[in-house]
Amino acid sequence: MSVWIGIDLGTQSVRAMAVAGDGKVLGASSRPLTSHRDGERHEQDPEQWWRELAAATREALREVPPAEVRAVAVDATSGTVLLTAPDGRPLTPGLMYDDRRAAGEVDRVNAAGAQVWERLGYRRMQPPWALPKLLWLLREAPPGARLAHQNDFVNRRLVGREVATDLSNALKTGVDLIEERWPADVMDALGVPASMLPDVVRPGTVLGEVCAEAAETTGIPLGTPVVAGTTDGCAAQLGAGVLTPGSWNSVMGTTLVLKGFTRELVHDPLGVVYSHRAPDGSWLPGGASSTGAGALARDLPGRDLDALSRQAAGRFAPGRPGATTYPLVSRGERFPFDAPDAEGFTLGRVDDDVDRYAAILLGAAFIERLCFDHLDLLGAPMDGEVVLTGGATRSAYWNRLRADVLGRPVILRENAEPALGMAVLAAGPSAAEGMVRTREIVEPSGRTDLREHYLRFVDELEDRGWLPSHSAAHARERKA
Repeated sequence: MSVWIGIDLGTQSVRAMAVAGDGKVLGASSRPLTSHRDGERHEQDPEQWWRELAAATREALREVPPAEVRAVAVDATSGTVLLTAPDGRPLTPGLMYDDRRAAGEVDRVNAAGAQVWERLGYRRMQPPWALPKLLWLLREAPPGARLAHQNDFVNRRLVGREVATDLSNALKTGVDLIEERWPADVMDALGVPASMLPDVVRPGTVLGEVCAEAAETTGIPLGTPVVAGTTDGCAAQLGAGVLTPGSWNSVMGTTLVLKGFTRELVHDPLGVVYSHRAPDGSWLPGGASSTGAGALARDLPGRDLDALSRQAAGRFAPGRPGATTYPLVSRGERFPFDAPDAEGFTLGRVDDDVDRYAAILLGAAFIERLCFDHLDLLGAPMDGEVVLTGGATRSAYWNRLRADVLGRPVILRENAEPALGMAVLAAGPSAAEGMVRTREIVEPSGRTDLREHYLRFVDELEDRGWLPSHSAAHARERKA
């Protein structure tokens, strides 16, 4: 039997998983991570990443014969960076993905790299991205300091020498994903020495082998290939099995995230969709909305959501869709349109918690549909599978509602954790298909009464000046 190790280096924990070729999880373990927050500061101790990763892998591999382990891959939070000494020792804390202390560097970054960022499709960098943080760190960087992304740091410990970074984690540090290299002119203009930047490779590239010291510390067998990973979002997409052109993963958690697989780079004039690079050189376009299930925790705190789902299923049958809430988790929208001043609203009457619950679910499903409409407007292929993941998939009522609003079958996976995605990446394309298991396929019921309510919702977004008119017109055409 062959076993692959996937490691998810997240914000609150590090999780390790040993997975067989048929997708069976043979061992798994999680260990907590500690953050230090103060205003715009969010740091973690890189040494803790390594300690807890080692503890998690030892536990996950306790019952796995060493001879069966084939490879290991690690994902990490997007935009988390630190500086290291030439020997890999951390010189700074890890500046986490949402640390915003480098906001003062953003204008300079966007002026220097405008043409590159435009060509790559995201138009401009944001304050928490990694390149502004690198400039902020450079102010007091000692000679010889090197840039490391979160998983670069632990990959170096695994291999025992300097390693390349992957294109996925390097995206927010300014790598040119088309050329697959650092944009030298941009980095020179910003004063970033080429000597401090790691080499860049595609996800899935073998970086080296587990060294003796790391093998003793982690329990990963000596000589195990270490494969370049991805960001945690791309890892979850791989875990969901979204690996073919035209297929999409819709993650409904606190907020909504869509990620797909295309052969060509998708260009978005609005800049709300941008793409990572797939292991085979294809593209992984996606966007993150500010709407999602987080509105349930805010508006219905402490309520039994399973009970509300059962009641909503009985009350809101076809022909009685109820009210619609635009469930913004925070002020402002990022996808499927850019509207910093957007605020939540409700269309229709809400009399009790069941009404409120159903209205939030319907509004989130409408935003999800509008995201797909926007991707279609951009020319992205839409003819593959739609895989739903995230906490919202626990609700059978919501799954069916989303299938009805999308008007197409949706697939639910048994497991779509980022750690599984890293095991899939470590296994490679020939083994990946058998490792992703389907739990259920939810077919749309064929109801037509949602069309009018969706179009009313689109009209409202346009009337408020948030949804561009051409996007609204395309949504109406697709729903006609």
